[in-house]
Amino acid sequence: MGFAHNNVLHQNHFRKDWQLRVRTWFDQPGRKLRRRQARKEKAARLGVRPLSLLRPAVRGQTVRYNRKIREGRGFTLAELKEAGIGRKEARTVGIVVDHRRRNLSEEGKIVNVERLKAYKTRLIVFPRNAKKPKKGDSTGDDLKAETTRINVPLSDPYVHEAPREITEEEREFKAYRTIRDEWANARHEGARKTRAAKKAEEDAAKKK
Repeated sequence: MGFAHNNVLHQNHFRKDWQLRVRTWFDQPGRKLRRRQARKEKAARLGVRPLSLLRPAVRGQTVRYNRKIREGRGFTLAELKEAGIGRKEARTVGIVVDHRRRNLSEEGKIVNVERLKAYKTRLIVFPRNAKKPKKGDSTGDDLKAETTRINVPLSDPYVHEAPREITEEEREFKAYRTIRDEWANARHEGARKTRAAKKAEEDAAKKK
């Protein structure tokens, strides 16, 4: 380590009582075992409830990760409305709600609505009192149906198609040229509309 200017050299006694200043991790195996036992006890306490709450399928942030699908924070109010589930009811049956999230695409919204509907068909709500079931509680054969604690898995966002030959139309299609033309059209659209309106006014004035 270098020092600037004509200053006193440090004489730091870092080796003095170093054992008191060291953080050890000798209890890691014991903690691992306690965490595992706590997870088992929690799972037993939950009974037949799912081990995790239902969360939406969302895209990762930025261009680098937006091709990946992951679990988000919670479902939007629009998704819940389309699936026919109330926001207060959702929280009572293991569905997470995020009132701040907005749907930016119709495709993403449809995926999450289908996810909610699939969860709803599998849902069994056991009544507190079997003789007096409340509104929304499962009854009859539904209570005897086989239960699973695994949540609805994330769907594959891509439709995989079998290998095939490239058509002549696809071979002749110029992707880069098409993108550049669309960009140019979008950029000059306003100016073209203004020019066309001005020309129409001039033509109308000439006819008079």
